[in-house]
Amino acid sequence: MGFFSEIKEDVVGFVRDPTDEQKALFVAVVVMAIADRALWWIDFPFVVRTTAAVGIGFLGLFVASYLLTGQFVPPDGDADEEEYVDEMDP
Repeated sequence: MGFFSEIKEDVVGFVRDPTDEQKALFVAVVVMAIADRALWWIDFPFVVRTTAAVGIGFLGLFVASYLLTGQFVPPDGDADEEEYVDEMDP
């Protein structure tokens, strides 16, 4: 029951008070669906249509992210400025 209760909490949180990231992802999904249907009416092949729709969705994601946050990548408030350490290098 823990898995389904977490999904329920996520959906309720998205509907009641979505974060900027959730809003941007929602816009990307809607843009992908619209682009896919528009390319379907033009009669592009399936692979071309879906690949183009995903690409257009990413563009929609970047535009929505920029409009919501003022920059293309949302800020990572918890990131600390540590030096990168490669765990695979002995």
